[in-house]
Amino acid sequence: MVRLTRIYTKGGDTGETSLGGGARVPKHDLRVEAYGTVDEANAVLGLARLHTDGEADAMLARIQNDLFDLGADLCTPADAARKGVALRVQAAQVARLEQEIDRMNEELAPLASFVLPGGSPASAHLHLGRTVVRRAERLICALAAEEEVGAQTIAYANRLSDHLFVLARWLNRRGEADVLWIPGAHGGH
Repeated sequence: MVRLTRIYTKGGDTGETSLGGGARVPKHDLRVEAYGTVDEANAVLGLARLHTDGEADAMLARIQNDLFDLGADLCTPADAARKGVALRVQAAQVARLEQEIDRMNEELAPLASFVLPGGSPASAHLHLGRTVVRRAERLICALAAEEEVGAQTIAYANRLSDHLFVLARWLNRRGEADVLWIPGAHGGH
């Protein structure tokens, strides 16, 4: 368990931060951008949870914990991980998302159009979270093109954005309250 006794350390006052393993990097480092965006997604899911309960809230609680695992995974470069035990996203976490997606998707009618973000407060927040997760995924992919990242990081982010999309539809009365895109409807075509 992590124990924080001081919130500010002044260690970042010069524009650098520490990674897992102790290496110092600029705060604009791609790795920091990636795990910072994962943290942003987690905050959006916290907002979504203000509008959920029951099974949906339990799924989001697990996902929020997973996102801390993902952030820890991204914060610890492969060379530092080899020197000690590092928290890494596991295939079982990706599989759990897939199982939840499949279970929810069974209750949804197939889509006839793209879904516009909205329908309910929970769904609107989940769509926002989905877009932040997609940005995190792009940053993780860019990082993976330059450095080794945990084996399941990209898969988890990819599956999570799908999960949030399906969950948003599921919370919109199983898709009945989805707001569908009508191509060209308001463009004067």
